[in-house]
Amino acid sequence: MVDFEKNGGLVPVIVQDADTNEVLMLAYMNEEALKLTRETGFAHYFSRSRNKLWKKGESSGHTQEVKDILIDCDNDTILLKVKQNGVACHTGRKSCFFTKLDTNEIILDKVKEIEYNFIDKLYHTLLDRKNANPETSYVSSLYHKGENSLLKKVAEEAAEFCFAVKDDDKKEIIYEAADLAFHTLIALALKNIHPEAVLEELKRREGVSGIEEKRNRKK
Repeated sequence: MVDFEKNGGLVPVIVQDADTNEVLMLAYMNEEALKLTRETGFAHYFSRSRNKLWKKGESSGHTQEVKDILIDCDNDTILLKVKQNGVACHTGRKSCFFTKLDTNEIILDKVKEIEYNFIDKLYHTLLDRKNANPETSYVSSLYHKGENSLLKKVAEEAAEFCFAVKDDDKKEIIYEAADLAFHTLIALALKNIHPEAVLEELKRREGVSGIEEKRNRKK
């Protein structure tokens, strides 16, 4: 029996190549993800950044066929042995573990380029910038300046967007909206929140009166 309650309903999942025992990735499952994994024979996980279930490879085609499921002695960590179809990492590498901690040396080459939608690709790029050189990366410099500095920048971009709307300049409205969206995405990435989680929240509100939604939020 997997102890999902110990860590708030989620358990870590270590994923190994069934033939070589190479560690491919680390993910998380809730009860529903484990149920789907066992029923379908393909790995399903729970995305903390998206706040939703996902099937590995649902967009890229790089699925994981589950060969065995093991549980650790504390019943709170799962080991999946899988046949990896394609690559495990969103970067296009076979494994997610390809960077040496001390030197930042990349020890695995990309096997293939993976096509993601633009927002997903941008989000992962912003995550990667957390470890980039702040002297050469604008996004990294915002991260290094700290949360308050980043949020001040978001507020500035929001104000500039409002001024553009007030001036009724369509070109400037689009330009400033893009700036605001970009810096909002940086703030989301700072907290490891995938923009798709925001879309899911908007979908949840569909068909609900704004007045009712605000009333329920206060409750």
